[in-house]
Amino acid sequence: MNIEEIKKFSKEVGSRFYFDHDLKKSNWFNIGGKTKVYFKPDTLADLVSFLKKFGNKEKIHILGAGSNTLISDNLYDGIVIKLGKNFSNISLLPNNIIVAGSSCLDAKLSEFAQDNEIGGLEFLACIPGTVGGGLKMNAGCFGKEFKDILISIQAIDRIGNVITLPANKVLFEYRNNNLPNDLIFLSASVKGEKKDKDAIKKKILELKKKKDSTQPTKIKTSGSTFKNPINQTNKKVWELIKESVPLNTTFGDACISDKHCNFFVNKNNASFKDMIKLIEFVRENVEKKTGIKLEKEIKILGEI
Repeated sequence: MNIEEIKKFSKEVGSRFYFDHDLKKSNWFNIGGKTKVYFKPDTLADLVSFLKKFGNKEKIHILGAGSNTLISDNLYDGIVIKLGKNFSNISLLPNNIIVAGSSCLDAKLSEFAQDNEIGGLEFLACIPGTVGGGLKMNAGCFGKEFKDILISIQAIDRIGNVITLPANKVLFEYRNNNLPNDLIFLSASVKGEKKDKDAIKKKILELKKKKDSTQPTKIKTSGSTFKNPINQTNKKVWELIKESVPLNTTFGDACISDKHCNFFVNKNNASFKDMIKLIEFVRENVEKKTGIKLEKEIKILGEI
């Protein structure tokens, strides 16, 4: 990596660059080491310039809210890009269409829809993370996913070309899509339907209550660890874990949530290795007991 070249570039633009930046506080697990370069583009122009110069030369990872990312304790030999607040704007278009920047929180988008009497986006109030992460994962809950509300995506490729992708040209699957991994999402256009504000509010409260009764909150966790194995069994992943693993299993400070056993928790100062050991232990035991191979839903940054 040509750090000197990146440092020189950092002085030519208004956006912020940090070198040897600690990533521990940038994810919900509160685990992780440093990255050689941390770039927070404030403008699309700065992001385009950066990608045109370094996009094909360097290893790049896009970090959203860090709500489903486990980060290695080792130094990340690459560039972590975290889109700044100018990528979180929300605007209203005719016909109940909303355009939201990719660093906009899903809950903020849901709130904006409520304020504008647009229904159908209530489920977003229960999804931690950003619009960009939601697109990447086809995030969803309570029977709805991003693909169900999506009209189009605006994105940028690794060499700085801005492109628009209609939703019907993208193949969305459960927690996945067929878009290139190195595409950076800029914004999403989503569509709801006209609905009474009080009815929307009621629905959101209902969903949040349901979520809070079954999922841990206000702790160092990263949401669902494994995907539900939808084509292999009718059972949910938490049921498979419950019948295959002692739920009091711990590795260091990495443990299984007593509220939802597909949520793994850093109860104090767990290391990356602790959490990986717990993930692998659960995965191996579920396969041994049920024959089902679990696939991780959380994203891992760095070497295992």
